[in-house]
This record gives sequence, C-alpha cells and structure tokens, in this order.
Amino acid sequence: QVQLVESGGGLVQPGDSLRLSCAVSGFTSDFYAVGWFRQAPGKEREGVSCISASGGGTFLADSVKGRFASSRDKSQKTFYLQMNSLEPEDTAVYYCAAEATDVPMYYFCSDDSYARYWGQGTQVTVSS
Repeated sequence: QVQLVESGGGLVQPGDSLRLSCAVSGFTSDFYAVGWFRQAPGKEREGVSCISASGGGTFLADSVKGRFASSRDKSQKTFYLQMNSLEPEDTAVYYCAAEATDVPMYYFCSDDSYARYWGQGTQVTVSS
C-alpha cells in the first residue's frame, strides 16, 4: 500500500522560508514520479513542482520560479520542497503526489489526474 506523508507546513511571515517533506512508502520499485501541488481557498489545485522517476525531468510553475526548488533523496524515499521568499499568495494546502509513470513532468504537474497516490496535505500560511 503506497503512502505519502507530508510535513513541514506552518504559519510564516512574508519573505520567510519553509521546507516541506514528503515521505513515500509502499512502492515496489524506485520508478515513480513525485509532484508538489497546492490548493488555495476557492481555487483549483495546481502543480507547483514535479520530479520524474529518473530525476532527470523536472517542472516548476512560473509563479514559483526563482523561489521554490524540489529535490529527491531516493535512499531515504523522501522528497522536499524548499520554499523561499514566501508571499501571501503562496498560502494553500500543499500536497505531494506520486505515480509510477514516465510522462513528461509538464503533463504530470499540469493535470493532477496522472497521480493516483496523494498525501493528506499540509497547510502553509503566509501572513504578517
């Protein structure tokens, strides 16, 4: 049974940094893509950053370029989203998702139906 558990959310001020973690278990191999998605109140869920199964393919949403970065520790089966220079507009519930797929990360991050496995989400609130 695949499980994803996010952690690291919280309440921060504009300009602060946070690092989210996603612990993955249950896949029978290391071949799975992982993505970070977020959903703000009243808005649709959107892809933020995704990493391919090989690690060679990545996607980063325009709204977070230059501020966010994702990484993957395969040995620990943990994925990270480093968020710097946080803005109030980044306030949302952040989810990690995974799927054993080799679709290009642009598609994986643009359509959340590609991922079957989702974490429970972690709240990030950016407010002064």
